[in-house]
Amino acid sequence: MTTIINAIPTYVITAVISTVFYFAVKQSQALIHSKVLHAKTEQSKAMWGLLEQMADAAVTSLINADLTGNQKFNQATTIVQQALSSQGIKNVDVKAIKAAIQSAYEKSDLTPTAIPAKKTTDPVLEAIKTAPNRANELILDPETTEAKG
Repeated sequence: MTTIINAIPTYVITAVISTVFYFAVKQSQALIHSKVLHAKTEQSKAMWGLLEQMADAAVTSLINADLTGNQKFNQATTIVQQALSSQGIKNVDVKAIKAAIQSAYEKSDLTPTAIPAKKTTDPVLEAIKTAPNRANELILDPETTEAKG
């Protein structure tokens, strides 16, 4: 009977340590999983940034080329595909590359636009331009009520 009574604390300690170990492993799995997802997100973000830079460079390099618009687009697509391939990135969809090139073309200041962008006016700036200048009232000469000059 004393052997059983002496073994109970050992069993309790073993059960507590096993439970703590089990929950520690479960928590570390969740932490590792979140770190892996974060790393994949950062890698994807870096890849898209690289794709955007390459598309911008390809569009800029072909602006003055003596080619039609479709030929320039196809040439830019080939340039970006080859550049990504040389960097070891091989799983980028061609549609994504074409979208990046189209975006780079539309963002470029060097490419002409068929329809000029509408000149939007800021209502706040217009109100400031047409508002009376109250600073002139602050520097008026009290004797002559004329501005000091």
